[in-house]
Amino acid sequence: MAPGKRFIVKTYRQGRRFVRLVVGFTVLIVGIILLLTPGPAFVVIPVGLAILATELVWARRLLNQLKNQAKKLAPRGVNPSKDTQSK
Repeated sequence: MAPGKRFIVKTYRQGRRFVRLVVGFTVLIVGIILLLTPGPAFVVIPVGLAILATELVWARRLLNQLKNQAKKLAPRGVNPSKDTQSK
C-alpha cells in the first residue's frame, strides 16, 4: 500500500472514531438531561452507552452492568392489577 493511501485510511478510521465518540457523548448527555425533564431517559442513556461501547472499555462495562441489572429486575415486572387494588 502506498504511504499516501495508508495516511488516508488511518485518517478515515480516526475520523469515524471521532464521530462515534461525539455522537455517543451527545446521546448520553441528552439522556442525562432527560432524567431531569420529561422524556425516555431510560432508553436514551443505554443507546448512548452502546455507541460509546464500540470505542471505550468503561462504557462497555457500564452497559454490561445495566444489562445485568435489567435481567435481574425483568422477572419481577409490574403487576398493574396489584397496583390498582392497593388504592
